[in-house]
Amino acid sequence: TKDRTMEQQFEGKIAIITGAASGIGYTVAHHLASRGARVVGVDLSDSVGALMAELPGKGHHGIARNLTAPEAAGEIVEETIRVAGVPHILVNSAGVALLDAAVDVPAARWQATIDINLSASFYMAQAAGRVMVEAGYGRIINLASQAAVIGLDQHAAYCASKAAIVGLTHVLSLEWAPKGVTVNAVSPTVVETPLGKKAWAGEKGEKAKREIPVGRFAQPEEVASLIGYLASDNAAMITGSNVLIDGGFTTV
Repeated sequence: TKDRTMEQQFEGKIAIITGAASGIGYTVAHHLASRGARVVGVDLSDSVGALMAELPGKGHHGIARNLTAPEAAGEIVEETIRVAGVPHILVNSAGVALLDAAVDVPAARWQATIDINLSASFYMAQAAGRVMVEAGYGRIINLASQAAVIGLDQHAAYCASKAAIVGLTHVLSLEWAPKGVTVNAVSPTVVETPLGKKAWAGEKGEKAKREIPVGRFAQPEEVASLIGYLASDNAAMITGSNVLIDGGFTTV
């Protein structure tokens, strides 16, 4: 028999998840919904509404929005409060990886990376943080990356944006800890989402796996489980952390 407490771990909790239509974001949405959370999924893709409606449980909601508009975050939080209530959890999963040699990074691709990976996450954390601080409870988890703590070839914009996420996480955690709001970052290695599998197919992927001490990439559900823990009441003492889930890659 399943542990009933685990099944209902997030009952009564409202979670906003960005990038919820695919990859890690969708896996996190499914993970939290299956444990009782009411999920508001945000994504650039129009499919987000249908995907959220199919999640386990009831009352889920999809919002198709471009998060790079500074006003989008406030409007998303307002819509969440209107359809579900004040959010308890925010997972910032939306992001892009636009790869170029450092000498070749076009200004537009640099700016797009910063806008999506860093600025949109900040705007969402700021808007959610305001209502969470007022409510006296919140869990914010930002998706960073192993690229936040090491250099990777052709990842100048990506590494810069993810390192900045960790710095931002430190500040928000410091300011909001006395108000019952924790803010943490999660930093995976390559994750075997559909996009990850495609990007790391063939010998390139096999070589990358050999460089990871455990010898494989991360599974989306492994990342979602870690995020689920940080989003839970059990993790109240963990804030300001950047938790690596990289099979030991950054220790080598």
